[in-house]
Amino acid sequence: MLRDAALSGVSDGPFAHEALYYRDTGEFLDGTVTFVRGGLDAGGPVLVAVPQPRLGLLQEAVADADGRVRFVNMAEAGRNPNRILPCVLRAFANEHRSQRVWIIGEPIYVGRAPEEITPAVQHEALINVAFEGADVAILCPYDVAELAGVVPYAECTHPVVVDHRGRRSSSAYTDPYAVVATLNRPLPEPHRVDDTIEFDARGLVGMRRLVGRHAMAVGLGPDDIADLQLATTEIATNALIHAGADLATLRLWAEPDRIVCEIRGAGEIHDVMAGRAPAPPESARGRGLLVANLLCDLVQTYTVSTGTVTRLHMRL
Repeated sequence: MLRDAALSGVSDGPFAHEALYYRDTGEFLDGTVTFVRGGLDAGGPVLVAVPQPRLGLLQEAVADADGRVRFVNMAEAGRNPNRILPCVLRAFANEHRSQRVWIIGEPIYVGRAPEEITPAVQHEALINVAFEGADVAILCPYDVAELAGVVPYAECTHPVVVDHRGRRSSSAYTDPYAVVATLNRPLPEPHRVDDTIEFDARGLVGMRRLVGRHAMAVGLGPDDIADLQLATTEIATNALIHAGADLATLRLWAEPDRIVCEIRGAGEIHDVMAGRAPAPPESARGRGLLVANLLCDLVQTYTVSTGTVTRLHMRL
């Protein structure tokens, strides 16, 4: 049994970010139910964002909570890992600014595509930036029986780890900015590229039309086509106008389950929270990547001083 005190959401400061290691359904429920009960007993709002079937199992386990727990399917709301912070965690915390909030979030789960793991790990690291000093307790379950390969990442991104033996500080915990920088790696080359164009600011309209034609050809629906066009235009505008460049490059290709639009342009992304937090009201920049994250199923970036590559994925 997992120790109740280990999962009470109590830490040395107002912010707690803990990894829960579980090996089976029993350990998952043991840890998460204790955490939920701790939040409810403290009178705080509780959010549970995990994928099915564990979402349903946890709903049944706390069915007597009388609607005081909000349940979200992480596989839907967080299918783009970059969307979890602004649309799931921070959105819930912002609703309850005057209270301590309790959140269970499982961003790395069995079934995640390999290309989604890196942004999901960066998300876990950036939780420590986004909520530093906030009155928030966050518990992140990890299926260590099936996902042993991601345990080192969990150790790096969570100050505290809880398992069947109890609660301990993670000796491998790493500065979140260093974690994000370490995972800022060149994106793998696709097997093929269907179309490539260079464009300038006057060519944005033509670029948008090209994206629409390719998306329609692979069978994307009208709403998704419009979303992909808008997201690509936002990123292309960043690559040209905000970066002060004359030209940018668009590459397009289809995979069995998705279409991918890649923008290569000048300018380096310096803000690790770009795309994961609203831009300050006085800023004229910083919204394009957030828009792309809200609209696309996956957004990948690689940024260095010589330029930035952004890939937008839209599933069929």
